[in-house]
Amino acid sequence: MTITSSRPTGRPARPGQPTLTSRAPGLDWLLMVATLALVTLGTLLVWSATSTRAELTGGDPNAYLRKHLVNVAIGLVLMVAVLATDHRWVRILAPLAYLASVGGLVMVLVAGSTINGSRSWIQLGGMSIQPSELAKLAVVIGMALVVAERTERRWGRGVRSLEVVAMLAIAGVPAVLILLQPDLGTMLVLAATVFGVLAVAGAGRLWLAGLTLGGVAGAVVAVSAGVLKPYQLDRFMAFTNPDLDPRGAGYNTEQARIAVGNGGLFGQGLFDGSQTRSGFVPEQHTDFIFTVAGEELGLVGAGLLILLLALVIWRALAISARAGDLFGRVAAAGIACWWGFQAFQNIGMCLGIMPVTGVPLPFVSYGGSSLFAGMLALGLLQNIHLRSADAGRR
Repeated sequence: MTITSSRPTGRPARPGQPTLTSRAPGLDWLLMVATLALVTLGTLLVWSATSTRAELTGGDPNAYLRKHLVNVAIGLVLMVAVLATDHRWVRILAPLAYLASVGGLVMVLVAGSTINGSRSWIQLGGMSIQPSELAKLAVVIGMALVVAERTERRWGRGVRSLEVVAMLAIAGVPAVLILLQPDLGTMLVLAATVFGVLAVAGAGRLWLAGLTLGGVAGAVVAVSAGVLKPYQLDRFMAFTNPDLDPRGAGYNTEQARIAVGNGGLFGQGLFDGSQTRSGFVPEQHTDFIFTVAGEELGLVGAGLLILLLALVIWRALAISARAGDLFGRVAAAGIACWWGFQAFQNIGMCLGIMPVTGVPLPFVSYGGSSLFAGMLALGLLQNIHLRSADAGRR
C-alpha cells in the first residue's frame, strides 16, 4: 500500500520520513499462505485418520477434530504474539525461553509420562505437553543469540572456536536430556539443526567435519554400549530389512508402504482410504499422517503437500538471506534446517527410505506441542522479515 505524506512537497524529506514512493513493510504472505494451507490440509487428514477409530475417539468421530482446532487456535495466538513483539524483546526473552525449555526437559525426566517407550510427555490436566518439541526452537534461538552477541561486539570478525564451543554447549544440555528420555527421533532432528546453524553461522570446515565424524562415532558407541533401547535397535534392523519381522518392528513400515501405494495417482478419496478406515497403520494421525495423504489424495495430493513444505522452507531461507542482523540470519536458517530435516525424516519413514523414529510432520501431524513450536517459529520468521523490510525501507 502506498503511503501518502502530509509534508509540504517543497520541503526536503527528513531521514526515515515516509515519502510518496515509500511502501509499508508487510508480512511474507507466501510463507503465511503456504503454512496455513498445510495446517488446513493437516486438519482434514487428522480428521480422516481418527474419525473411524472408536478406540481413540470414544465413539465420537469429531473428537480429534475439535482438539486439533483448539491446538490450531492456540498456535495462531502464539504466532501473533511473537510476530508483534519488538525485535529487541525477542533477543531479551531468548535466554528465558531456553531456560524454560531446559526446565521442561528436566521435569519430564522427574515426573513425565512414558508413551511408546519414551518418557517425553508432561500431563497437564487433559493436555499432554512434549517439551522436546519446544526445545528445538529454544536451541535455535539460543545458538543464534550466542553467536550474534559475541560476533557483533567484535565488528563482524567471524566466528571463532570459542563461539562454536559456546553454541555447542547451548545445544548440548537439551541434547543430553533428550537422550535420557530416550527420544531418538528428536535427537536426530536436533543434531541436523545444530549442524545447519553452525554452518550458517560460519563455523570452520574442520569443526563441521569433526562434528560429522564425532556423530558417527557416537552412534557406534551408543549401539555398542547398549544406550539405545531394544525396540529402537529393532526399528533400525527393520529399516534395513522390513521382511525380517513383518509383524513386529517392520509392521509400521510395511503398512505405511501399502497405504501410500493404494493411493495411485489421484487417491481413493478423502475419508475413503481402505487402510486408513481399517486402522491398519499405527499412529496414523501423528507420525504416519503422510500415509493418509498418500492413500486418500494420491500422488497428486501428496505431491502438493510436499510442495507446500518446500515452499515454507524456501521462504525461511529467503528470510535468512535478507535478514539485516546476524541473529535473524542464523535463527531463520536454523528454523529452515529444523523443518527441512524433520519433514524429510517423517516422509522418508512413511516411504521406507528412513528408519522409523517417531517425529511429527511439521504443521500437518496431530499434536499440540509440535504445532505450538512450529507456530512460534513462524511468528519469529515473520518478525525477522518485518524487521528486515523496515530496515530496508529506512
